[in-house]
Amino acid sequence: MTVTAAEIRKLLLPVLALAAMLGAGAALLWYTEVTLQRAGQELAAARAAHNKASERLSRIAEEEREVTEKLAIYQRLKTLHIIGDERRLDWVDTMAHIKTSRDLLDLRYRVDHQRLLVSVPGKPAGVDFYSSTMKAQIALLDEDDLFNFLHDLRDSGNAYYSVRSCSITRVNQAPTAGAMAPRLQADCDIDLITILDRAAKS
Repeated sequence: MTVTAAEIRKLLLPVLALAAMLGAGAALLWYTEVTLQRAGQELAAARAAHNKASERLSRIAEEEREVTEKLAIYQRLKTLHIIGDERRLDWVDTMAHIKTSRDLLDLRYRVDHQRLLVSVPGKPAGVDFYSSTMKAQIALLDEDDLFNFLHDLRDSGNAYYSVRSCSITRVNQAPTAGAMAPRLQADCDIDLITILDRAAKS
């Protein structure tokens, strides 16, 4: 079959149109693929940024929770007068109150000079832990008198009371007429610990 020049001219336009359409289709496929790749990259970047922001938000929430907890502890210590200068006059009042309220037969004590236990660095300033050792002699009717004394001392605040040692010995003392005589004597070394926040004082 012979194709004439006239027929070729008639077919040329549709062939060119088909070639143009195929080229346009290929270009559209390429553009779509590039667009999808770019969208995938942008989505991955957005997810990474979202995850980073979520992690940062979680970190901030955790830090805020820790600050709130530490602030509550700080306020509690401040309320108990553990933070700040020693309150020796309050200690005297506390000992007198315990002796009277518990009807202790005898209570003698002395408080040694304050000494620095440790300095902890911090921002904006460090924190110093001080201790003064109280040596107490308590006349007891029974062991409960000692436990009640230590309980009242801790509940009084004004310092953190750390019992270093307590020893109990039996007392051979004859009772006098109309008076109770102690059966035991406790000798205790108790550390009265206070915290000095240098940032709060500056």
